[in-house]
Amino acid sequence: MRVFAISDLHLDYAANHEWLKQLSLHDYQHDVLILAGDVSDRLALLDDAFGILTRRFATVLFVPGNHDLWARRERLNDSFEKLDAVRAAADQHGVGMDVFRQGDLAIIPLLGWYDYSFGAADDYLKAAWADYRACKWPDFDDGALTRLFTEQNPTPSTLPLDDAQRIVTFSHFLPRIDLMPERIPEKHRKIYPVLGTTILDAQLRALGSTTHVYGHSHVNRHVTLDGVTYINNAFGYPSESHFTARQLAQVC
Repeated sequence: MRVFAISDLHLDYAANHEWLKQLSLHDYQHDVLILAGDVSDRLALLDDAFGILTRRFATVLFVPGNHDLWARRERLNDSFEKLDAVRAAADQHGVGMDVFRQGDLAIIPLLGWYDYSFGAADDYLKAAWADYRACKWPDFDDGALTRLFTEQNPTPSTLPLDDAQRIVTFSHFLPRIDLMPERIPEKHRKIYPVLGTTILDAQLRALGSTTHVYGHSHVNRHVTLDGVTYINNAFGYPSESHFTARQLAQVC
């Protein structure tokens, strides 16, 4: 059994959808796929992706990204209802959103959002960042929302892992901002406040993770920091094909 990872498929783009459909129906039948969020903001495309992937992989594991929780295209009251609909689609296709165990391996999904622990959001970001308009979180600011999600994540006390020799965690959002490489131009760093939360790094380390898969930034990385290997394998938008791998990454 192998474990592969990918994120940020953004199937609203036809070229991305076509790539997904051409994945082999035979090569991954005994393998696990970590799908680290941002499949589509359209439930129909998310449902289609789950169907395509569960026919190709023995196990598909998923956490929703920010795009998956946009509510503006669906007849839903808010993004909490969208999350319920996403969970229902996952359940229908047998896509896992809980801890996966096989032998000495544990793969643990971590929910998250952003809480500005990577920096404060300025007026430019609030005007430009689509989540502020496409998501609907009644009575929750981003900090409270981040706490709501991360408090649902497993902890060492709720998830005994003494018999697990290999612990892999995954999230959509970044667990630390220094995962962004130094080469990023200053003008693109304006989005750093909405990339993730330091809470996730504290949680994955408390669980004993040695490998963490994440998405969201569209900046592919495979780097070890303070004893944890972090992997971002974003498919990205068609316009980003010159710097994203646009293929599955094997995690273990």
